[in-house]
Amino acid sequence: MLKNPRNMLKRLATEKIEATESDIEPAALTEIYCGHDPVVDIVAVHGLNGDAFRTFTSKTSGQCWLSNPDMLPKDLPSCRVLTFSYPATVANVLSKTSSDRILQHAQTLVAELVADRELADAVDRPIIFVCHSLGGILVKRALVYSASRTGNRIEHLRSVFVSTYGILFLATPHDGSDKAKLGSFAQKLVDSFVPTKMVDTSPQLVASIETGSEVLQEITDNFVPLMKRFCMYFFWEQHKTDLITKYDYVVEQSSAAPILDNTDRAGLPYDHRSICRFASRAAPGYRIVAAALRRYVRDAPDIVAQRWEDERSMMQSLRMTEARELQHSRPPLYDAGKA
Repeated sequence: MLKNPRNMLKRLATEKIEATESDIEPAALTEIYCGHDPVVDIVAVHGLNGDAFRTFTSKTSGQCWLSNPDMLPKDLPSCRVLTFSYPATVANVLSKTSSDRILQHAQTLVAELVADRELADAVDRPIIFVCHSLGGILVKRALVYSASRTGNRIEHLRSVFVSTYGILFLATPHDGSDKAKLGSFAQKLVDSFVPTKMVDTSPQLVASIETGSEVLQEITDNFVPLMKRFCMYFFWEQHKTDLITKYDYVVEQSSAAPILDNTDRAGLPYDHRSICRFASRAAPGYRIVAAALRRYVRDAPDIVAQRWEDERSMMQSLRMTEARELQHSRPPLYDAGKA
């Protein structure tokens, strides 16, 4: 038995442990279930040190509730389920360059979704995101980015924002104004995952946590003006996570489930790692999540269809305004006959 686990972590953090190329998960969008003539795309996004498939797979049953025929596909046969994978090591998410890296992953998520849906002739299909932990931060950044793409050559990237109807946040931190809480959250994440993936430790780890927490705060603040547009369900962890030296909540209830008008919130009897891993349809919390998704799938098509009508009208008006402004800004043509 180790006398001082914290000293062990400190020693590991000072050793230079490099990840090989095979350890880095490439960014990619993968379809794991597709019903007949789907009406909604459900997109799952993992968090820190996560995996596009294993993050949502129960360790006890070995089943992924998003794709197991006896679980979500049985309850929502008319949906399509995709997972987004991206490099989610501590170095990528909580480093001094984390702002750029999170933006890059967000841009890739948007580009992948746009390409996938354009090729499937399904640009207008509603989107519902299911996010674990920091995956929710990435989705927030992606939606802010997508919403800002209004130029005539990049407006196709705006389709993700227009089509998104709902978001389920599973233990995602939403403290947009409390740096101390976000810093504490980042430290707990490191403590909870370092033992399972030593390649994530680095000499700069401790110094990076504060910078990383500032990035999370900025993303959350930028997302606030968009929040009323989406149906949102906040879930918090009811069991403490093993952090080596103690058991604690990685994301406190007040952070994971802010009390906001027109939003749902519920606690699930799991720790931070297991909150997104349902072993069966009878597992605690599964029915709450599945029922929420069913409501979203039922209501999304009509609402998103109306949003697309409004969007096309707005973009047409914007293009006409741009054309008039361009015409008025042009200098008068030079007339050689009057010279």
